[in-house]
Amino acid sequence: MTMQERPDVLGAGWTARTLELRPDGRTPGPLATLVHHTPAGAAPRRAVLYVHGFVDYFFHTGFAEALAEADWDLFALDLRDFGRSIREGRPANFTTSLATYAEEIDASIALLRADHDQVVLLGHSMGGLITSLWADARAGTGRIDALVLNSPWLDLRGSWVERRVLTPVLDVVGRLAPMLTVARLGQYYGEALHRDTGGEWDYDLTWKPHRGFPVRAGLIRTVRRGHRRVARGLSIDVPVLVLASDRSGPDAAWHPDLVTTDSVLDVTQIRERAPLLGPDVTFVEVPGGAHDLALSPAPARDLYTSEVLAFLADRLP
Repeated sequence: MTMQERPDVLGAGWTARTLELRPDGRTPGPLATLVHHTPAGAAPRRAVLYVHGFVDYFFHTGFAEALAEADWDLFALDLRDFGRSIREGRPANFTTSLATYAEEIDASIALLRADHDQVVLLGHSMGGLITSLWADARAGTGRIDALVLNSPWLDLRGSWVERRVLTPVLDVVGRLAPMLTVARLGQYYGEALHRDTGGEWDYDLTWKPHRGFPVRAGLIRTVRRGHRRVARGLSIDVPVLVLASDRSGPDAAWHPDLVTTDSVLDVTQIRERAPLLGPDVTFVEVPGGAHDLALSPAPARDLYTSEVLAFLADRLP
């Protein structure tokens, strides 16, 4: 069931609607939020559905405007317990199954398909992992026409010990004590992005705090299981575009290149795992790009946008 569109926090030209989801045993129950950039003229017949990353929500108005100029209708999904969909009494940014998010993705795609001839799914970071697994599970259904991944989280950045030793430990801990906090994000990348701390962007720090939300064992367990699925190889049957910065920077300390490198993920891992997504994958490097390429300083963010639009124009004429 969906509620009527209402004005969104992004201001004029933006609306949001609530997607009421199936009960999941917690009280209150989950909901998701579908945000829409209303075009000035006739609605385009092509749509992009954007899915955010961890400790994130959609606020990328400039990217939406660039898509609108190229005749693409932008929708964005704040997944359950993220951003606009956070509800008091529910742990924010937490799940024990990435497949759970298929419910709101399916519902959003169905709404878009009712009015659009072409639908593209775009995932950033953790959203890139979620949408990749979703597209693999929905292969052969024709629900989307292409998949675009902005710095997707396809493997765990870290030392050999973190990747090979702690992963099996957290697999057990995540099953027995899923709510146990095992980490927190470094604040430096968020501070480098936000206008109040010297960055270029203004967004809600209650939905995207610099230190993030607690990283719980149950979440790491399900993410690492998703990584293993990618490592075995997926069979996404639509054209896939993967974009990442040209280099990574430290993720736990301040440094002057926080927004001109990927200071969250390892870009080498992204490049190496991209071909495992399916038979038709294009990888594009964005020099000087931030972890969220859409939030990079110019000209990197303009290159990111132009590469996305060029790919869509070439593969979905």
